[in-house]
Amino acid sequence: MARLIIDELARSRGMSKSRLQRKAGVTLSMLTRYWNNETESVHLTSMDAIARTLGVRVRDLFADEDPPPQEEIS
Repeated sequence: MARLIIDELARSRGMSKSRLQRKAGVTLSMLTRYWNNETESVHLTSMDAIARTLGVRVRDLFADEDPPPQEEIS
């Protein structure tokens, strides 16, 4: 399962949640859900706006919590 790391990326850039919300043009309630990982789905348009505001790619907003699959040794 992937988790969102928007809060970590924003904080590393010295950006608060409210500033990110204003600059990205997304609703505060939606950003709060993403910020706190309290969602099971995301809107790609919103994720794109957040990523652009943070200067990253959309895929950089996610962290993979599952370990990579092990290759079978024969």
